[in-house]
Amino acid sequence: MKYKKKPDWLKMPSRGAEEAARIRSILLKYSLATVCRQAKCPNLGYCYQHGTATFLILGNVCTRSCSYCAIGPAPDRPSPLNPDEPERVAKAAEEMNLSYVVITSVTRDDLLDGGAGHFAKTVKALRDKIEGVGIEVLTPDFKGNHAALDTIAEANPDVFNHNLETVKDLFSAVRPDASYDLSLSILALYGKLSPSTPLKSGLMLGLGAQDDDIRKAILDLRSSGVTMLTLGQYLQPTRRHWPVDRYVTPEEFDNWKEFALSEGFNSVASGPLVRSSFHAELNYSSEVDSG
Repeated sequence: MKYKKKPDWLKMPSRGAEEAARIRSILLKYSLATVCRQAKCPNLGYCYQHGTATFLILGNVCTRSCSYCAIGPAPDRPSPLNPDEPERVAKAAEEMNLSYVVITSVTRDDLLDGGAGHFAKTVKALRDKIEGVGIEVLTPDFKGNHAALDTIAEANPDVFNHNLETVKDLFSAVRPDASYDLSLSILALYGKLSPSTPLKSGLMLGLGAQDDDIRKAILDLRSSGVTMLTLGQYLQPTRRHWPVDRYVTPEEFDNWKEFALSEGFNSVASGPLVRSSFHAELNYSSEVDSG
């Protein structure tokens, strides 16, 4: 299967120079994975060059096989947990001079709590290490485990993020081990557990969804209590992955942003190269200013 030729507006930023090298050396020093690298994010060079990265905890292989994701699935061979990983994340974040940290993970269906306890330990380690740090967690669905969500809520991150990723009609094909309705319910439940914590979610456009389906997904997220939204262009990681249906224009992304804001979202990042944690601190500031 041939890749669709990328338009000019999807030109990738450079890998960066001195600052990017510093970030890579810190990550190597503490043996840490980032979703930037594992998921083949097009903004890796830009973010490293600007001194930031999104930490990927709980290993670097996933127990699910989503057809869009570049992170390698290994349902029968999940990585063992590293008990010192939370502390290593905190030390790296301190050395990187981060004032806002995004933590995400692979999905760990093999763990009773889905890794929620490890998330909580990482949040605590960051708070202990960096005074006043802002923390955003981007979590899997924990199979709807309420106790796991309780654990995250007790850790008290500044933002709870769980990505819907795609519309209902495509969900079973793109995310066969997950559920559209479950993801929405996870967001709504967390909002009840921690009413003061902003809820965030994101969609990939260009997978084949029709405008009516995208509109419905955005409205469903808002109805679930989400106030922070990211919309970005899906890019096919390899020829084995779900093909790009089309490249959504910057003008269309602008229109979706206007629509979402008109429906009550406080912070909307919408553009071809937008990803869930891209400019996350800036998006959080917009949320706080709107609150």
